[in-house]
Amino acid sequence: MRDFARSDSAAVQAQLDRLAQLSVPDGRLGLETIRALLGRLGNPHRRLPPVFHVAGTNGKGSTCAFLRAMLEAQGYSVHMTTSPHLVRYNERIRIAGDLITDARLAELLAEVLDAGESLNPSFFEVTIAAAFTEFARIPADACIVEVGLGGRFDATNVLEPEVLAACGIAALGIDHEKFLLAPEDGVPSKPVARIAFEKAGIAKKDVPLVILARSNPPEAEAVIESASHKVGAHLVKATSFGNGAIDAGAHDYPAPGIRGPHQERNAALAHAMLRSQSRLAVGEAAIRKGIERASWPARMQLLQDGPLTSLAGTRQVWLDGGHNPNAGEAVAMAIKGELHLVLGMLDNKDPRALIEPFGNRARSLTIVPVPGHETHPLSAFGKGARSAADIEEALRELPADEYPVLIAGSLYLAGEVLRLNDELPD
Repeated sequence: MRDFARSDSAAVQAQLDRLAQLSVPDGRLGLETIRALLGRLGNPHRRLPPVFHVAGTNGKGSTCAFLRAMLEAQGYSVHMTTSPHLVRYNERIRIAGDLITDARLAELLAEVLDAGESLNPSFFEVTIAAAFTEFARIPADACIVEVGLGGRFDATNVLEPEVLAACGIAALGIDHEKFLLAPEDGVPSKPVARIAFEKAGIAKKDVPLVILARSNPPEAEAVIESASHKVGAHLVKATSFGNGAIDAGAHDYPAPGIRGPHQERNAALAHAMLRSQSRLAVGEAAIRKGIERASWPARMQLLQDGPLTSLAGTRQVWLDGGHNPNAGEAVAMAIKGELHLVLGMLDNKDPRALIEPFGNRARSLTIVPVPGHETHPLSAFGKGARSAADIEEALRELPADEYPVLIAGSLYLAGEVLRLNDELPD
């Protein structure tokens, strides 16, 4: 997979240009390259504060955001690495609560790229090596690490039991089929079970592995149970929520700060991960405060007044990076009534994933390009769809009414929207 990044800092851009030249050799799977790279950097992944490792198809980034908010509400300092970035590469590496600075990022990337020059690492392997290198250098109480793709062969899966506080698996769905469903002997053949097998690859001996009971198909849950038992992980099946509120025993928790009913599951998973481990104490007051305060850009985000939203008049403009059928269903549940859809989808995604869940509620459907990426043509979206040259034109040409707008289909498109509306994630 390739990724792209731009920076206003000349020093950072020089390293991002080097990073952009990297690619994964065809057919290479495994952790040998990331381990070799980390070895040249002094094995920083073995010197981290307690790590919370999160996999999943949908919701893993939001789960990380809830974990961070809960831990910080308790007074802990937290490192975090997530992907992809929306606007700035710096978003991928958060040091003790703050995004890494341009000056430090330029130095760090140069160090890691120089160390890996003869290894041909991928964009993501360099990113994770950079994050772990900085996490080991700067004191903090905890680390939160989001899996990039899959789990079993993801670069983050070099994490060893000694540094892990807990692992968690968020909701499963079918995505990245080319990589996660590639033919292989000795693995489950049913797609959802195979996805579960890949995600469960993060399970480690004597480390809690937390899932939400009954939130995935039985065959997926069975695969996770089997993988957990095989490596000797402590499988924890947490209860999720009830009656519209997160439910954990006798406690009724507040509505999550990240919008959408599906976020209750992610908050509950974060809560259960904290409760499953004994390395960091987190009280109920911090749990409640974290649920309320958590934020995660481009996940059911109501955009502020800005240069872009002004083109849509006085109507609400919502933004979500969802791009697979499960995400489409969750977003459709979160927004009630009729609306206008503005979609940009990469050509390796299901073009109907964000349309079908809304049924006949879409008053208009506008298809826009995703800058820098190959996308589906207008014809892939069926009768009634129209195209716009860019997101600005799409908003200017909306019908004259007050129905809300949802911009969705790609996190890369979401990043462009946030940039144009002057809402940089911080």
